[in-house]
Amino acid sequence: MEELNLFVKSIFIDNMIFAYFLGMCSYLAVSKNVKTAFGLGLAVTFMLVVTLPLNYMLNTYVLQPGALAWLGDSFKEVDLSFLGLIMFIAVIASATQLVEMAVEKFSPSLYASLGIFLPLIAVNCAILGGALFMQQKDFGSALTATVYGAGSGIGWLLAIVGLAAIREKIAYSNIPAPLKGVGITFIITGLMGIAFMSFLGIKL
Repeated sequence: MEELNLFVKSIFIDNMIFAYFLGMCSYLAVSKNVKTAFGLGLAVTFMLVVTLPLNYMLNTYVLQPGALAWLGDSFKEVDLSFLGLIMFIAVIASATQLVEMAVEKFSPSLYASLGIFLPLIAVNCAILGGALFMQQKDFGSALTATVYGAGSGIGWLLAIVGLAAIREKIAYSNIPAPLKGVGITFIITGLMGIAFMSFLGIKL
């Protein structure tokens, strides 16, 4: 039950875009059509699901103070927590390379449409933010970290697909010239953020 609550909360209440504004660069740039946005959303979700449990185990069994006690009594005092950020980024960058190669092989059209933003998943703030939130929340198991990653990824996917769908619809609307492009996108994002605030009333 706790994992289900965390899953729902990470999608709607603690949404990476609307609650923490993480991953905004690719969110705004790749949300011009639904197909591309959906592909990037799936990639981000996959990255979160894969990297969060890996980073959880890395943090729990290697980086935390005393985490290396399983190697022997002489390692009980070892504290490698200062390497946390670097190690999290290394795991994310490695996983990104695998995702990039898979997308290029199985969906060349999606690979071409995503362009530079696919390798830039490695520096997507939402993915690194997920790892840092995982560390901050001190989850009890890798399963909990995986559930949190899945919920956070789906929340990010919903946000970018929703924005892309709206932008496709308003492409034929009579928008004032100063607001065309990024201007109207920021306004829509703000309105979507306000809409997601309605989920704050959910008690889990």
